[in-house]
Amino acid sequence: MTTQQTMNWTRLGQRPIILALIGMGVMAQPFFAEDASKRLLAASVAAARSDKRGVEIQIEDLHPFTHLAFIPADSDLASIKLEKVKATKVFTERKSTMDPGYCSDLQFRDPGGSMYCPYVQEESPAPAYEVTYSFTGQPLASDEYGNRNFTFQVYFRPEELPQALRTAISAGKVKRAELATHFNVATSRMPIREAVIDEANSSFCDGNYMDGNWVQKDPKCQDKVSLKIATIPSDYITVRVEPASSRAQELATAER
Repeated sequence: MTTQQTMNWTRLGQRPIILALIGMGVMAQPFFAEDASKRLLAASVAAARSDKRGVEIQIEDLHPFTHLAFIPADSDLASIKLEKVKATKVFTERKSTMDPGYCSDLQFRDPGGSMYCPYVQEESPAPAYEVTYSFTGQPLASDEYGNRNFTFQVYFRPEELPQALRTAISAGKVKRAELATHFNVATSRMPIREAVIDEANSSFCDGNYMDGNWVQKDPKCQDKVSLKIATIPSDYITVRVEPASSRAQELATAER
């Protein structure tokens, strides 16, 4: 990208960058945008209104059992390594409750009351097995320590794993290297379609940055920006984790 193109992108604003990462102790919440693979996780929402009080309630399905995670495209895929498997519970729904009467009076209440408009709580916990993987990647821009180590999690329903494996996990008798053989990891980088600047049909006013601000040489000049739809590689790698069928068959045989 040329210097002029870089300046143009900076002035127009870069598209949102979203990380589906969980750092070592620091979590960045996932954001699923226009990437087709990410739309697999788009939540379904059912809305209902109470006629009695006018309270609005939304129930959002969280879909925790997709077996998918998204990591930055510049991550070291060879570094993906299983860390641990543990039994846990995950919430499967998110409930948002909006009380219009309460929220309309917020201006007369303590400013902190706005955190309850709407009031959000996660519900419907379900038993699950959490599988954690680590990988190395580029440090986050906000990380002053330059940490390159990250983790991500995927979740399985108990019935998706063989009983013998669940029993071994519960007893703590499976070593990490052995656990890794029970799962297959596949990665892919899906193309996405999005609007980009059509350089051939766009023109930009001359200027320079002064104290971090863009200053045009001709104040009356106006940028002419044209966009076009292009297919480009996603900024994220899709990681799919599935039980290893061969190992499942071995365990099923051992159980008999």
